[in-house]
Amino acid sequence: MSKEISVRTPSRRVLVDITDEVAREVNGDGTWMAYVPHTTAGITINEGADPAVARDILARLEELAPDDADYEHAEGNSPAHVMATLVGSSVLFAVENGRLRLGQWQAIFLCEFDGPRTRRVELTKVGG
Repeated sequence: MSKEISVRTPSRRVLVDITDEVAREVNGDGTWMAYVPHTTAGITINEGADPAVARDILARLEELAPDDADYEHAEGNSPAHVMATLVGSSVLFAVENGRLRLGQWQAIFLCEFDGPRTRRVELTKVGG
């Protein structure tokens, strides 16, 4: 069972809370995977209550993959590729009684590193 959501990102680098969109699309209890089929975006589960957390994550990623580093890739978006690799392209989460089983403060974020763009998030139920 697979679903897909589309996310329009508002800026070059941003973490977009997609928890509500994911919750609307998944049905059936079990384990689900959210996958981002892009090389300059990622997905993560982290604190969604305080927006400062997302800003802190982006700031630290920018320190790890600065725009002015010596990259061989010539398209100008090398930092975005590095950031996407560090964050990862998929997360697993559980659905029980029709609800996402996230921690009290957790949210699912699409991580945009080369926007603004329209991104796809594929949702697939894992196993039976």
